[in-house]
Amino acid sequence: MRLTTQPAFYARTGNVAGDLLTILHLPYTAWHLSYVVIGAAVAGDLDWLRLAGTLLAFFAGTGIAAHALDELHGRPLTTSLSDAALIGLASAGLIVAAAVTIAGVWVISPWVIAWAAAGFVLAAAYPLEWFGGRVHTDLGFALSWGAFPVLVGAFAQTETLTAPIIGVALAATLLSLVQRSLSTPARFIRRETDGATVDILRDGNRQIWTRDELLDTWETPLRLLTWAVIVLAVSLLLVQV
Repeated sequence: MRLTTQPAFYARTGNVAGDLLTILHLPYTAWHLSYVVIGAAVAGDLDWLRLAGTLLAFFAGTGIAAHALDELHGRPLTTSLSDAALIGLASAGLIVAAAVTIAGVWVISPWVIAWAAAGFVLAAAYPLEWFGGRVHTDLGFALSWGAFPVLVGAFAQTETLTAPIIGVALAATLLSLVQRSLSTPARFIRRETDGATVDILRDGNRQIWTRDELLDTWETPLRLLTWAVIVLAVSLLLVQV
């Protein structure tokens, strides 16, 4: 049975374990962590320790902290997690990210602090709609969750940003805009409507698209894009082995 009453195609709310998995946005988190990998792999010779640290910082800061703050701000996923639990998760994520940042200063460069500060602002400003919601836009999402991971992943490897890396960051931005254009109507149908149909007339023949079929038009491409970016990231890593 399909769970079209859930607030997202990956959501499994209804119990604590399901709520915790849901707020991690696992498909999207894997997608955006893949941008870190892609940036690192394209940068040049891969330092696996630096990559591991960068991935850990992003998973803690965005996968956990930013998503916990997003749920705290308006309950878009309708989980039953308490405010205290969400604040605790966000705090734990930020503490882990801060610890990785401190290690990064010693291993990589003091510039890691600047990147981490920018990451903290983006991780909080987007879900909490700081600055009058100016970051909470399609472009703000694309730059924060697309370009930024690529740039940080590359900088952590080489401590420089080259023209090819900027190009990859632009590609990630465009892909994130595609993601946003697909997820926005799907979220609306799932979260704001009790039912939806489309009546299609073609050559005098009538066809009715149900709510499930409408969701498939947006969510099937989202699933495929998620796996495409993940496979690309893994393939680029294999080149470095």
